[in-house]
Amino acid sequence: MSKLIKLKKGIDIKLTGKAEEKLSDLAMSDTYAIKPPDFEGLTPKLKVKVDYEVKAGTTLFFDKYNPEVCFTSPVSGKVVSVNRGERRRILEVVVKPDSVIKYVEFKKESPSGLSRDEIIKNILKSGLWPCIMQRPYATIANPQVEPKAIYISAFDSAPLAPNYDFIVKGQESSFQTGVDALSKLTSGKLHLNINNKTTKSSAFTSAKGVEITKFEGPHPVGNVGIQINQIEPMNKGDIIWYVNPQDVIMIGRLFENGVYDARKIIALTGSEVINPQYYRIITGASLDSVTSNKVTAENNRYISGNVLTGEKIYKKGYLGFYNSQLTVIPEGNEAEFLGWGMPGLNKFSVSRSFISWLKPSKEYKLNTNLQGGLRSFVVSGEYDKVFPMDVLPVPLLKAIVIEDIDLMEELGIYEVAEEDFALCEFVCTSKIEVQSLVRKGLNLMIKEFS
Repeated sequence: MSKLIKLKKGIDIKLTGKAEEKLSDLAMSDTYAIKPPDFEGLTPKLKVKVDYEVKAGTTLFFDKYNPEVCFTSPVSGKVVSVNRGERRRILEVVVKPDSVIKYVEFKKESPSGLSRDEIIKNILKSGLWPCIMQRPYATIANPQVEPKAIYISAFDSAPLAPNYDFIVKGQESSFQTGVDALSKLTSGKLHLNINNKTTKSSAFTSAKGVEITKFEGPHPVGNVGIQINQIEPMNKGDIIWYVNPQDVIMIGRLFENGVYDARKIIALTGSEVINPQYYRIITGASLDSVTSNKVTAENNRYISGNVLTGEKIYKKGYLGFYNSQLTVIPEGNEAEFLGWGMPGLNKFSVSRSFISWLKPSKEYKLNTNLQGGLRSFVVSGEYDKVFPMDVLPVPLLKAIVIEDIDLMEELGIYEVAEEDFALCEFVCTSKIEVQSLVRKGLNLMIKEFS
């Protein structure tokens, strides 16, 4: 019988612009890009040059310090540019696609008939290994290490998050094949976590070879880090891997078809989207190809991901490797009449500063305005109301500020990632960029113990 875990701490931020469960195919993007900055801790080494002809599955670049981890093209075509930033840092490798995609062929065989090493080798060569992440540090998993367990969160509780029940529809076989492959990568358990109230898909509820745990509660109940903390809190030396459901499907297709099929489904969401719905795209598609004629002509913020943890991208940018959501909201850089002096009927407030709290089911059209400026780190107790981990958030953040390695270890740095602190940043009285601070701490630990 499945275990049920109920969480009370957190917030469900109800925004306008949730995607309707309607799926459409988009035309091919003019260009596609794989972005090294999407992969935390990566030092990329190029394997292609401009005008290089590639197939879907051809290596574009690899990890300098772990060369077997490669990053492959999602389409066939020609490399048209390698965009760089400060200090020649590689930002994007851009490919112009062919009209018909040609594929590099990889091993096509049922995972049940393969050894652990054969499965790892196939995933590595295809470029799908970066889909497998690890805790501690929330970085790409080390293929040379066996994890204590592997986790899949079959639901997302973030604002306007996509419904994985809808995404997996028609792909149940590929999901199970991906699960079969992942189950060979650990001698421990493969955990599949579902929402007790909303998860209905048989792909999740009837999955084989997994241990199912049911969760209830407000966001961040869908965060895999929160789920790990509730099921088996990590200790120093533990390694846990985790994979997104769509990435499990792509891994499954690799073994079913023997190719890197980079198609995925994203939810186009947000108050500035004319008709929010789901679209089938290829990983690395340009923003223009997704949003053209689908958003208002106002001053908008485009976010690859959700409003709490997503990355700001520009009109000429590309969707992130890990994201199954694109959110469009107002930029919020305009002056506001009377500010806090207004009753705030259309403002969301955690602290009940506005009378809008009397309508808990109301959906809001929020912008990016901080509603204040950076100030001293005030200990207000607000973090504790939205942070369901058995970790003290403020002491941990202060340990990161002073770079006290031993204290960070004692306070649980190995269990956390940026996304776990997204709500802390949202409610922060001091307007501190908490997620950036957490990443600074994680990078410090990586540097210290590398």
